Amino acid sequence: MHLNINEANRIFRKSIIKGFFEPQLVNLDFKKSSVKHPSISDDGLMQSDLLHVFFDIETGSDYPDGDEWFIVELVFPHDVKLPDSLKGTDYFTTLSVDEGKTYWHHRELIRYKYGKSKKLLDALGFLESKYKELHELLEPLQKDLK
Repeated sequence: MHLNINEANRIFRKSIIKGFFEPQLVNLDFKKSSVKHPSISDDGLMQSDLLHVFFDIETGSDYPDGDEWFIVELVFPHDVKLPDSLKGTDYFTTLSVDEGKTYWHHRELIRYKYGKSKKLLDALGFLESKYKELHELLEPLQKDLK
């Protein structure tokens, strides 16, 4: 059986996420998310209901270096208005979900390998710091959520 680059990169990405990133996030007090992502079938992780982490193994899996990175999607699963200061590519953009609802999400490229050198802990540290940064920005909105 011969795998094409798309399949090979998806398998590799999924194994690195399941074998390293998810267990490490669980060690950092993340737990399985109850939120379902509209386009990512795998479960997400969360530290609180404000922000959920999903791993996108599809985007860019057809790239020759697709075994060196993946996209992480940080989802704020609440259909509320965000202040303009939190909107935009550096922060949150809309994510359409069922029944005409809109969530908010932030996509970030996570590079865990540069050529032959793996940078898993660096990538994990970046992911954790990005999660904390965005979570802090959302905390003032917590009182408005039902």
